[in-house]
Amino acid sequence: MAVAEVGDGDFRYTLVPDWAQLPDGWVLGQTSIATDSSDRVYLFNRGEHPVIVLNRDGQFCGAWGEGFFGSAHGLFIDDDDALYLPNFHRHAICKFSTDGTLLMTLGTLDVAGDPDWDGDVLARIARPVARANPPFACPTDVAIDREGRIFCSDGYGNARVHRFSKDGILETSWGEPGTGPGQFHIVHGIWVHTDGRVFVADRENNRVQIFTSDGELIEIWDGFDHPCDIFIDDNEFIFVAEGAASSVSPIQPDPASFMQVRNLAGDVLSRWSNPGGGGGHSVWIDSQGSLYVNQNKEGERLLKYERTG
Repeated sequence: MAVAEVGDGDFRYTLVPDWAQLPDGWVLGQTSIATDSSDRVYLFNRGEHPVIVLNRDGQFCGAWGEGFFGSAHGLFIDDDDALYLPNFHRHAICKFSTDGTLLMTLGTLDVAGDPDWDGDVLARIARPVARANPPFACPTDVAIDREGRIFCSDGYGNARVHRFSKDGILETSWGEPGTGPGQFHIVHGIWVHTDGRVFVADRENNRVQIFTSDGELIEIWDGFDHPCDIFIDDNEFIFVAEGAASSVSPIQPDPASFMQVRNLAGDVLSRWSNPGGGGGHSVWIDSQGSLYVNQNKEGERLLKYERTG
């Protein structure tokens, strides 16, 4: 059972118990979360119903995407309420309207950018991919900048960040396998700040790397435990969901890890422990400041916290 209160100082949150009101028998798989301009909540998950829509009170509004998605991993919603969904095992990123209409596909469905990709995702955690490749091979996340350009983390079968134009034209890519500056081992999450800086969760290297929009490395922030997802709120606080170590990872999870909050200078403002027995895998904040988190725990994936601090 999740802990009712988390955080400290100015970042204190209270759990909203039994918030998500799913139809009887529906179970969420690993879930990515985003909210639209009306604070409707979109749950892109690895269950039988890939995209589930709830209102802010947790009431069920609908679902779509059955039979189309190979697996869910990451999610972004832009200022026009368009959804960007990494179709993980199908090696593409798909843009949808909120009613489930396909608007654009980045990459080619069912064609991996790595011609030698064997589909062994867990093996990539134990050791990096052999080389950098074109998009995509199990992409993990998406972010949009103020110009509408699309940034994609291509993280299990590849070790790259790709930037596309608003119309879906590939403009540039950067990154390669490894542990050095600008290299990645499971590039897992991505966010573009309004100042243009690109924040990348380099999960198995336990760090966040920050780049210009052209891929020039600016700085590296250490001190994370398997950072998985990044969200920067309107007050320019950076929330990083962390603590998703795999059983095959050489680094064991820090029991203090679940969520870390930093400012734009990289100073740690708050960090709190795992509330329910599983690491944080996805984070989003709605217009009211409520915190939505996916934790790595079967049967209790989705947590909603209201801010009290």
